[in-house]
Amino acid sequence: MAPHSAAPPSSSADVERWVLIGAIVASSMAFIDQTALNVAFPALQASLNVTGSELFWIISAYNLFLASLILVGGSLGDQIGRKRVFMAGIVVFTLASVACGAAPSGGFLIAARAVQGIGGAFMVPGSLSILSSTFAPERRGIAIGTWSTFSTVTTVLGPLVGGWLADQGLWRGVFLINVPLALIALFALRRVPESRSQNVPKQLDIPGAVLATLGLAGLSVGFIQGPQIGFGHPLIVGALVGGVLALVAFVLVEARSDHPMVPLRLFRSRTFTGTNLLTLLLYGALAAFSLFSSLSLVQVHGYDAALAGAALLPFSFMLILMSRWAGGLVTRIGPRIPLTLGAAIVGVGFFWFGSIGLTNGAADYWTTFFPVAVTIGIGMGFVVAPLTTAVMGSAPTDSSGTASGVNNAVARTASVLAIAIMGGVALVAFTGAVDARTQPLELDAETRNMLLTEEAARLADARVPEGVPEP
Repeated sequence: MAPHSAAPPSSSADVERWVLIGAIVASSMAFIDQTALNVAFPALQASLNVTGSELFWIISAYNLFLASLILVGGSLGDQIGRKRVFMAGIVVFTLASVACGAAPSGGFLIAARAVQGIGGAFMVPGSLSILSSTFAPERRGIAIGTWSTFSTVTTVLGPLVGGWLADQGLWRGVFLINVPLALIALFALRRVPESRSQNVPKQLDIPGAVLATLGLAGLSVGFIQGPQIGFGHPLIVGALVGGVLALVAFVLVEARSDHPMVPLRLFRSRTFTGTNLLTLLLYGALAAFSLFSSLSLVQVHGYDAALAGAALLPFSFMLILMSRWAGGLVTRIGPRIPLTLGAAIVGVGFFWFGSIGLTNGAADYWTTFFPVAVTIGIGMGFVVAPLTTAVMGSAPTDSSGTASGVNNAVARTASVLAIAIMGGVALVAFTGAVDARTQPLELDAETRNMLLTEEAARLADARVPEGVPEP
């Protein structure tokens, strides 16, 4: 494996140092982008005048391609060079981030986010892969622990950064902050030698990737656009049926492929199947919660974006505090009880959040959203470490990397499906509520139609139509 660096480091310690810097900074781009954007969405929505469905597509376009291609990205790195694919992913992700930051409209932003997702699919799996291939086994745990610590810090800082930028009218900075981070990462990786695996198939599962993308895209189109044009519309029916058929075809192709993206043999383990089902449901719920909680805090409860970013920090802190303890708990009693108890606690937290009525903003925080954030954090603290342990323990040792990749892809897929399905539910429910609550008002047919088709589609950013008296 010949180095591709213009200026190779003089020692293995130098190589390890630069690899760690590059992996941490590149991962920070993805973590900050994901967590900061949720808090900045209300400002983004008002600035670009986007509808609720466009808002959901801004999230789903990224997650769709990330979920569909992340396993391909990992395999491609193993085949043609981890450094090469990792750096290519960083470049694509960064160029797409610049396009996102300059977006003049919702449609343009959706397209740029799709390209960002493609870049992310080649960047995200590369960080841990290049760490694992560079560090010796006796030092690998320390390296991954360091990477994990910094990833946690950036995840916590993301909402604060996004909220502050949004409050300053600089929501575009959520995307543009990736530019200096990318330059640092690319500079660090220049000094790192190339590596690849000699024991992976030389073919990529292109049919599987295409079918997964088409399946998730079809379901997303159906559920997100259905409330606007009607679920009986031929386009929506075709999208939903086509999406289901594509996913069925994906399973059949994977079962017959000599080099499947998702080896179905792993699902012969009931533990592996059960933990991935739990991942799908729990992380899907968490993705929807992250979006709707931010919108609710800012648009309904009147929080500043920065305060909204800080409001859920107790969730992150409890997760950090409990994860190590929960990992030890698995060793003593196994994963079943922590996973079951943790998921139940998270569900209680979600229900609690949904039952909170209108508040007086941040003045009521300590008696409303603070205990909710703590509850959800405790629940996820019980889940995260045991879930990872159970997934890895249920797969054969020689398939541990594949099992981890599949579980990661399932978590990304959960985000796509949750935002599409729960976004569609939100649009239908909100439009119905607006219609019911405005029935007593004397509105002419044109105004009511505008209210229900244009304004209600903006969810809580809906405004009183022009010409209607404010009272």
